[in-house]
Amino acid sequence: MSRPLLAPTRRMFDLALGEMLWGRRAVFMGLAAGAPILLAIVARLTLASGNAVLVVNGNRIDSEQMFGTAISLLYLRFIVPALGVFYGTSLVAEEIEEKTITYLFVRPMARGAIVLGKYLAYLVCVIAVVLPSAALVFAIMVPFASMGPLFGTLLRDLGVMALGLATYGALFLWAGVSFKRPLVGGLILVFGWESVALVLPGYLRRLTVAYYLQATTVGITTLLAATIVALFLAMRTIERREYVLEQ
Repeated sequence: MSRPLLAPTRRMFDLALGEMLWGRRAVFMGLAAGAPILLAIVARLTLASGNAVLVVNGNRIDSEQMFGTAISLLYLRFIVPALGVFYGTSLVAEEIEEKTITYLFVRPMARGAIVLGKYLAYLVCVIAVVLPSAALVFAIMVPFASMGPLFGTLLRDLGVMALGLATYGALFLWAGVSFKRPLVGGLILVFGWESVALVLPGYLRRLTVAYYLQATTVGITTLLAATIVALFLAMRTIERREYVLEQ
């Protein structure tokens, strides 16, 4: 990052971080992080009491397997993309809808710094909330004796979640600076298109972020490249586009 871009990015980061931590959207983030913990406590107590047993294809599912299911279905297929869409599309689009974008544009900073600072604030917030949530679910669901052997798996899962948050956030930040009201389209893309494409034969699944969230070397490289490209395009778009605010 060049020095002319560094200082304004830090100022924008500080401003956006405060807004995200204390704004109304923080409630959604808290619910997204807290709900899995509550579910984990209920599931753990239920299994420990022996009152209920989860059976799939005739096999009993233990708490370790339930944790793996929580990561793959609850976090990677719902919480991570939902936060990416919800926050990514709103970082700049909300400023446009509320007609406050002009106040940012008149500041003595490059427009690209607005995008970069807001994105970094988003990334810090969601990672600081989602990853500890998943780690706590691990501590609740997995017996103490099994934590050591599974700790490497936990670290890998946390890394994949962080990468997913980064990629979804960057892609939908780009959508937010490029289109009007991108939230609905983003939700349809993530929970409609991705869900369908993943079960279709052929190469369509390769056109989804979820496909690459499998911790393979190719998948990690692809997601990192997509994140960098989307962030660059978002910065380039806001630098060149003229935003006409509706009355």
